[in-house]
Amino acid sequence: MADTQPPREVFLNPGEWFFGSGDIRLRTVLGSCVALVFWHRQRRLGGMCHYLLPLRRATKSKMLDGRYGNEALQLLLGAMREVKVPPTEFRVSVFGGGNMFPGLARPDNHYVGHRNVEQAKRLLDLHHLQCDNQHVEGVGYRTVVFDLADGNVQLNYLALQRPLSSPQGVRAI
Repeated sequence: MADTQPPREVFLNPGEWFFGSGDIRLRTVLGSCVALVFWHRQRRLGGMCHYLLPLRRATKSKMLDGRYGNEALQLLLGAMREVKVPPTEFRVSVFGGGNMFPGLARPDNHYVGHRNVEQAKRLLDLHHLQCDNQHVEGVGYRTVVFDLADGNVQLNYLALQRPLSSPQGVRAI
C-alpha cells in the first residue's frame, strides 16, 4: 500500500510570497489586500503573493518588500526568470481588494482595497500579463487556496453586512 502524504500547506501572511512546484497548497486570507496568483500548466509551476499596499513611498532600501504590490510582483517575476519561464506563459488570477470598512469609504470610492486592485491591473498591463480570473473588491474578505499540484484555486468569499448608516442605505445579504 502506497503511503500518500497530504499536500504540504504554506500559509501566506501579508507581505509574503511563494513560487515553486510540487504537492503544495498555498493559502491566504484577504481583506483589502490583494493576491496575485500565477500558474503554468505545462511546467506545473506556480506562485502567489499577498500584498498590503499598492506601492512604497520613496526609500533608500535596495531590498524588495512583498508588502507592496509593485515589489511583490517583482519578486515573483524574478523567480520566474530564475527557472527561465517567461511570465507571459503563466495564467494570472487576481483576488481581494475588499472594502473592510464600508461606512468609512471616501466619496471617490478610493479605499485601500480599490487602490490595490487598480495597482494589480496597472502592473499586469505594464508587464503584458493577461488576467484570466479575478474576484475583486466588494465588501468583505476572501480565503484563497491554490494547489500547485494541479493549479486549482478554491475561493471562499464572506460578504460583510453594510452598516445601516452606509451612504447606499442598503444592507448586503
